[in-house]
Amino acid sequence: MNTEALDLGEDKSLLLVDDDEAFLRRLAKAMEKRGFEVEMADSVAAGQAIATARPPAYAVVDLRLEDGNGLDVVETLRERRPESRIVVLTGYGAIATAVAAVKIGATDYLAKPADARDVTNALLAQSDELPPPPENPMSADRVRWEHIQRVYELCDRNVSETARRLSMHRRTLQRILAKRSPR
Repeated sequence: MNTEALDLGEDKSLLLVDDDEAFLRRLAKAMEKRGFEVEMADSVAAGQAIATARPPAYAVVDLRLEDGNGLDVVETLRERRPESRIVVLTGYGAIATAVAAVKIGATDYLAKPADARDVTNALLAQSDELPPPPENPMSADRVRWEHIQRVYELCDRNVSETARRLSMHRRTLQRILAKRSPR
């Protein structure tokens, strides 16, 4: 993407809040190449501290962080800088959390894995237009696999409990977990 083509405005500050360090670094590097002035935080506390001290023009916030909910950072940012453009990222999308994020003041809501192009499009989209669809969206099989993995991790890798919560036979779940992730 051409940085000259991006109209970021005078304030190019961008706050990235995510507890996945590798993802955070990759996204920060890609957003800097696009002309943003990036600041990173890996927790709700760090994100709120930056949002309070130096509220950015743009923000990308993960919904679930180790020390709490990313929506707390969105609220803090909305209080300090109401005109900021905020995108909420999540590894597991649900209508209820998307509605909550938008009600609190998020500009958009994206499911992980979102690349820098998707994030940039969401940050810069005008409020009356939808951002273009992603170039390489996850396949339905991949979305299903990601959801199963998330529930499995939340159940402390307990196959029986995960199967019960997913209303799935335990042996079926074991076969799915034994396979590689779909593309």
